[in-house]
Amino acid sequence: MYIVILAGGSGTRFWPLSRTALPKQLISITGDRSMLQRTVERVLPLQPKRILIVTNHVQAAETSRQMVQYDSVPIDVIAEPVGRNTAPAIGLAAALIAARDPSGVMVVLPADHFIKNETALRDTLAFAGQAAHSGSLITLGILPSRPETGYGYIEADMTAITGQGPFQVKRFVEKPPLDEAVRYLNEGNFFWNSGMFIWRADAILEEMAAYMPSLHAKLEPLRHPGTADDADLKERIAALYQNLEGVSIDYGVMEKSAKVLMVPVEMGWSDVGSWSALPEVVEPDSAGTVCINAAGHIVVDSSENLIYADGRIVATVGVHNLVIVSTADAILVCDRERCQDVKKVVELLGGKGLTEYL
Repeated sequence: MYIVILAGGSGTRFWPLSRTALPKQLISITGDRSMLQRTVERVLPLQPKRILIVTNHVQAAETSRQMVQYDSVPIDVIAEPVGRNTAPAIGLAAALIAARDPSGVMVVLPADHFIKNETALRDTLAFAGQAAHSGSLITLGILPSRPETGYGYIEADMTAITGQGPFQVKRFVEKPPLDEAVRYLNEGNFFWNSGMFIWRADAILEEMAAYMPSLHAKLEPLRHPGTADDADLKERIAALYQNLEGVSIDYGVMEKSAKVLMVPVEMGWSDVGSWSALPEVVEPDSAGTVCINAAGHIVVDSSENLIYADGRIVATVGVHNLVIVSTADAILVCDRERCQDVKKVVELLGGKGLTEYL
């Protein structure tokens, strides 16, 4: 299989640790390797034919630097001149794969997700890769563990097939209110939308031709043999992105196509969408607090806090349910329930011209 990793996110919800040139996927939140490096390492045992990392021109140099140590498989870093959501990024990768191997099976993975059971992911990708030879578009559905309102859902038809599937997708559902999320959990045929896909390169391009003809027309010249090795590929990609509409792959293709199937997986997954997700990737202490990268944590009547410190000692006195992040040039203090609003800080900094903090 070919592995396509989408690594162009800005990571605004992890400010001040993440910045424009070093977003979430390029930094280490919990260890010595970045989230992108962890994503690459978890798929290497699959012995992929090639890895394609789609990023943007600001992050391309650091992305390439982090990939130097992986020499067991060819890795291409493809820089978009401007971000246009997931459909163009996936289409670009599919066209370049099709230029080498038209029916090659490609796996699409986000660069910044946490997965506890990596063996379960690899086994599921291998199973889905075999199923994708039929021309189906396969998405991974995460077995939900709680009535989550922050994720999109996939409703699957599980009446005719048992086991691992793949199951026909009935519909994609946007982030639901709590009462709907509770119902989804109880019904048993709703799964979290992981944003992970498996399909043949020619199969996704055919569906783009049907549902995104403008994008497909721009991609078609890149499918010719040898295109992936052209010296002027960077210029051709820049021309492709001129006046290109930003569309997600879910909206552009998956919600419309009749060829969509789902394979369920339970693998200890988190999209690590904000600081509030830290307890999903790091075990909290007995007081419900997560403390990362601190020289120590002195606690007086405090609990349920999420702390990231750049090697300093942290003392908390009588505070609860806070996010406290300390970096060399900035400190964030935030209510745990307001973590999604950290992006507003980034917007305000930009509006005030304080770009040195971005």
